[in-house]
Amino acid sequence: MSWRATLPCTRAQAEALPQADDLFAHSSSPPVLVADEPDPAKPDDWLLHAYFEDEPDAHELGLLASLADGPPQVEQLGDEDWVTRSQAGLEPIRAGRFFVHTPSHVAQDGAVNFQIDAGLAFGTGQHATTKGCLGALDRLERDGRRFRNIADIGTGTGLLAFAALKLWPEAQAIATDIDPVAVEVARDNAAINCVPLGENPGELLLAVAGGMDHSLLAARASFDLLIANILAGPLIDLAPAFASELGPGGTIVLAGLLDTQAQAVAVAYTARGLTLVDAGSGEWPVLVLSAT
Repeated sequence: MSWRATLPCTRAQAEALPQADDLFAHSSSPPVLVADEPDPAKPDDWLLHAYFEDEPDAHELGLLASLADGPPQVEQLGDEDWVTRSQAGLEPIRAGRFFVHTPSHVAQDGAVNFQIDAGLAFGTGQHATTKGCLGALDRLERDGRRFRNIADIGTGTGLLAFAALKLWPEAQAIATDIDPVAVEVARDNAAINCVPLGENPGELLLAVAGGMDHSLLAARASFDLLIANILAGPLIDLAPAFASELGPGGTIVLAGLLDTQAQAVAVAYTARGLTLVDAGSGEWPVLVLSAT
């Protein structure tokens, strides 16, 4: 038998989820954590699902409750594969030439495929910001843009860095995250998706860093493509550092912001001499800016 505990959470809480192995260090069979957005009309109302092989005890439920809002609702799922069930609601996403799917779905012929595990659901392409970033990168390549020095800041699962290297395979690329667990997740996903790791052109270098504060980033600056799918507040705070580390003619792709926050984020960058090339659209716009 398997068990599922569900409780409401905000989008910010979903983004901040630690990996189950870290949170449930005492457990020999840690749960798979999946956060989803059931109603796009309510972008801050998310659900956190935790899938357990055995009935969760009071301590485990208390850990879950500390991550979100309200007590967990627990249900027994029966004999089916609980990992497969946890993936069932994560439908594949097509964004430009990219097709992002969980292990329970098959790759699509003619697409650039990426597989991301269900337990790492945030950032798989299910959220509009990730899909929008993939689409923006796809359009940049189709428009003839060529990049040789790429940085993905706040990489999470590593998906956007993988996509950038597929589009510009001769570039050198670095992906960073403030969360060491996220960097390990990106490392695992790189292996699953045959993305080479290393310091040479065509390889991805991974590092733990907050913002642009890392010697590896400093050594590689200036960049001609910066990608950041995080939140509006950090994007505004990082505007001076991003602008200073972007080379002439470079491009920045920004996401993780609501349409009501887009103007404030754009102003933070245009005030530093960047030009807004694409203001995006919809509730979760992706901003594309260029240096002169």
